[in-house]
Amino acid sequence: MATEKTPLKLRSQDWFGKEGKDGFIYRSWIKNQGHAPHQFKGKPVIGICNTWSEVTPCNGHFRDLAQSVKNGVYEAGGFPLEFPVMSLGETLIRPTAMLYRNLASMTVEESIRANPFDAIVLLTGCDKTTPSLIMGAASVDLPTIVLPGGPMLAGRFQGKAIGSGTDVWRFADDLKTGKMTPEEFEEAESCMSRSIGHCSTMGTASTMATMAEALGLTLPGLSAIPAADSRKKMNAHLTGMRIVEMAQENLTLSKVLTREAFENAIMLNAAVGGSTNFVLHLLAIAGRMGVELSLDDFDKIGSRMPFLLNVMPSGTYLMEDYFYAGGLPVIIKEFKEFLHNTITVNGKSLVDNSLNAKNWNEDVIASARKPILEEGGIAVVKGNLCENGAVIKPSAASAHLLKHQGRAVVFETIEDYHARIDNPDLDIDETSVMVLKNVGPKGYPGMPEVGNMALPKKLLEKGITDMVRISDARMSGTAYGTVLLHASPESAIGGNLALVENGDLIEIDIHQRYIHWHVSEEEIARRRAAWQPIDLGYARGHNKLYIAHVTQSHEGCDFDFLVGKSGSDVQRESH
Repeated sequence: MATEKTPLKLRSQDWFGKEGKDGFIYRSWIKNQGHAPHQFKGKPVIGICNTWSEVTPCNGHFRDLAQSVKNGVYEAGGFPLEFPVMSLGETLIRPTAMLYRNLASMTVEESIRANPFDAIVLLTGCDKTTPSLIMGAASVDLPTIVLPGGPMLAGRFQGKAIGSGTDVWRFADDLKTGKMTPEEFEEAESCMSRSIGHCSTMGTASTMATMAEALGLTLPGLSAIPAADSRKKMNAHLTGMRIVEMAQENLTLSKVLTREAFENAIMLNAAVGGSTNFVLHLLAIAGRMGVELSLDDFDKIGSRMPFLLNVMPSGTYLMEDYFYAGGLPVIIKEFKEFLHNTITVNGKSLVDNSLNAKNWNEDVIASARKPILEEGGIAVVKGNLCENGAVIKPSAASAHLLKHQGRAVVFETIEDYHARIDNPDLDIDETSVMVLKNVGPKGYPGMPEVGNMALPKKLLEKGITDMVRISDARMSGTAYGTVLLHASPESAIGGNLALVENGDLIEIDIHQRYIHWHVSEEEIARRRAAWQPIDLGYARGHNKLYIAHVTQSHEGCDFDFLVGKSGSDVQRESH
């Protein structure tokens, strides 16, 4: 596929090619690091955006990956410069990494624009590092390639495979009901997280890596390679080589991230049973690129697509098994009749890159002709409880609950939920609909992964494993259950979810994309007149900025002033 030739002048030459005082300063200080003039004179300068951090365990191996990228850049005739940005470790950050996704994207955008880079490599891994880096890079629009950090090796506990995240929820329920001892629970910690890398399931991190490959932002087949596999470093080297070529071809992000590329990502996310968080992040990336994308597109384009991947939480296997079976290229090949033949960062098309893919384990990856589910994508439901929509992942839900009605059991805040959920006197049974308020983008703030509320102990002891749950929160991509999420508008700003009371009848029919709150318009008006918002409690700093400017979930939860892009030009000198 044809691309542009090398630009007459590399962007970096506005720094290193200048005459006089300014050029002297730029070149002199880069020599401070021991770089000889021939290393950067007239060569593409490649920025390596590194989210390594010891408080982001998923990305703890990125210093080694960065060195492999550098080796590839040098081999291809470029000059690599590694730089740090805010790193978001989902496993340790409180209250939620989502609170800082937009802030991290700002550090990426401004770091790229302000420095002498001709092209960018994004080292991504843990959940929010992938979208935040792509969002920031999209707002600058230089040639950019993504290197996913890779999942952990499969966990093993008591002779069985266990998946990070997914089995945590099961173990926690078993501990609560006495099926698992505290000693076993502690032992499982080490058995689950036994190597470098992010979650070993199709959680949000794996979904984001899949998204990056589906968008055409990675070399083919990179999204499922385990972090500990030597082929990860080999492909890091090849990524470094390719980004130099992309700089010379001027293959910018806007040439890859077209409307068709976003549609491909939606379809492929359905095929792998990806995280519901995918919706928020893809909407935000599209907003940065100026590509029209709406919540309804996820239902129209993806929800009726066949589901092919038998990997937790929607299946049995783990990401390591998926890689051995052939990874995303196999699914792309299965979906070739549905997909647009869009350009990718290697200069070839998405479909053409996968024509020779082979499926080595049909128990892990089903065919499009005999899928695991005929319709497995994320469903968007609307009704008087969420006028702008809510989302659910049917592949991880209980089939018998996809059409259901029950009386609401309401928790006003996450603290209210924790205080009462295991109270034996709580008026709740398995037919009830659990409703959690004030956990949306502004209400928490940051929209935490608490939507998959653990069930009451007294119901777990009866053998109940799933109930309908509704909130304006998110849930971990590793989680499962009949959980409606991202209800918009959120309760903290007066969405109808804020007005639900105990005992109200709520009806859902996911097949018909239907949710209805059986309360009259007159009663809704009465309750609204009496409603008072909760005190969000933030008077300064980033949290205040976040609450003031974050958009609603159906818009991607970006800051309103970050939508769009400013490009790579810097008009003024620094000296």
